[in-house]
Amino acid sequence: MSHAAFLAAALLAFALPLVHAATADQWRGRSIYQVIIDRYALPDGADPNQCPPGTRTWCGGTWNSLRQNLDYIQDAGFTAVWISPVSQNYEGPSTPYGDPYHGYWIADASQLNSRFGTSDDLKNLSDELHRRGMYLMVDIVVNDVMATSLTPDLSPYMFKEQSQYHPYCVMDYSNTTSEERCWLGDTVVPLPDLNTEDPTVVAGFSNWIQSLVKEYNIDGLRIDAAKHVNIDFWPVFCGSAGVFCIGEVFGSDVEDTALFQGSNALDSTLNYPMYTALLNAFTIPGPQNTSAVADMIAQEAAKFKDPTLLGNFVENQDIPRWANISVDPQSLYNVMVFNFMTDGIPIVYYGQEQSFSGNSDPYNREAMWPSKYANTTTYQLMTTLNQFRNFLVNNTQWATTPTQVLTTSPYGIATLKGDCVSIMTNIGSPPQNISIPVYTPYSASTSLTNILTCRQWPVGSNGTIDAQYSLGGVPLVLYPTALLQGSGLCGNPHTGSTKYVSSALPIHRPVVSLLALLFSLLLGFLSCFM
Repeated sequence: MSHAAFLAAALLAFALPLVHAATADQWRGRSIYQVIIDRYALPDGADPNQCPPGTRTWCGGTWNSLRQNLDYIQDAGFTAVWISPVSQNYEGPSTPYGDPYHGYWIADASQLNSRFGTSDDLKNLSDELHRRGMYLMVDIVVNDVMATSLTPDLSPYMFKEQSQYHPYCVMDYSNTTSEERCWLGDTVVPLPDLNTEDPTVVAGFSNWIQSLVKEYNIDGLRIDAAKHVNIDFWPVFCGSAGVFCIGEVFGSDVEDTALFQGSNALDSTLNYPMYTALLNAFTIPGPQNTSAVADMIAQEAAKFKDPTLLGNFVENQDIPRWANISVDPQSLYNVMVFNFMTDGIPIVYYGQEQSFSGNSDPYNREAMWPSKYANTTTYQLMTTLNQFRNFLVNNTQWATTPTQVLTTSPYGIATLKGDCVSIMTNIGSPPQNISIPVYTPYSASTSLTNILTCRQWPVGSNGTIDAQYSLGGVPLVLYPTALLQGSGLCGNPHTGSTKYVSSALPIHRPVVSLLALLFSLLLGFLSCFM
């Protein structure tokens, strides 16, 4: 080989970033546990009694303390962890809204938040998750930075030129241009809006995210305030990251949200439209409009590129806890079954399984440790749902099979996904003399098993199942008994490890930069002269 060809080959190798990128298809089969780093687990020796959420200050959680307490998450069957932002935050005096314990008040995005640990600590967390066969999702903020005035000193930020920010204006949520260019926050704690149309900002963020993903072996990104950034920014940014991107598009409108999924936008979005429908159908007290859920399933199938990639949730750091809205625990059990057993990626916000009941920010950001990570009824439910879902993902085409609505009634909704029938009700805990007849594709006398109780459930004539609620409004998850072999559920032995093992290869598709492509062409040209 000539010297020139050798040089081109060396440059090509240098230009190929070694990003181990998990694909959207691999994320489809995951279930995600979301944590705010500061609030999930304390380091040894920290005071466990000093974290009232109303004080809005740091409580002491770190990347290391999360790493040391992953058993609780993995034992519940989760296969990915979403952590709050890792970038440097505002480091000045406490504001009228407290301190940036949550991680969303960005200063220099290119630097790590020293409050949560060192670079090695974050690498160790990533390595430990991957050792367990789990994925790491990191929350990313690129829409804005945090300031304490409308004319901030730009020197502490990653972008230091005035032209790299949009001029201050008050947000008009009825206008898309205003949503993209005006500032979030308020005049007390404004969030200067980055000019993500500026080529220097696009290039700076693209280089940064490529480096961050590579250095910390990140598998996916949750994008904060995605709809407040011009939509054509996302293919460039996520292309540079080379990993799965799921964005926050806050709002209940399906068409507005669906715009953000596709090759010209993001891989996925958080499913706020379905969250709104679940509120309408299942909260107690509430409208109990189950048709809202059936209608939403139909709308999402028609308008989203791929509903099986949407992020299903009923709690997060921006909305009240479910127990703050709905007084009956059975309502939570039923919506959790819906989120796990229909299209999409289930996401559980830390403390949901401990019946945390905080209202909006900051009260929905409670410390986890007072719960003592108890093995609650809800923890047991999500463990069973994860075990069953992981079995379906690893052994069938369930994850890519669209959800069908079998029936709706004033009392609930029944769905079919793959071979699994799920029946969710909104009647609550008290026993009631009602039933929901469900017509299934199964022949009479087919033996089904309710995987939540292991009770056998025969199919009646014409494929009917009659869900009775004499014991209260419990959800049902029914699966052909003969197909449960190897699941580890209901007396069936588990054919593999008791822990979920990633099916992903150690090294996934590389992210090829434009520079790499140019050097590849150069190498091909030079080979003509060898």
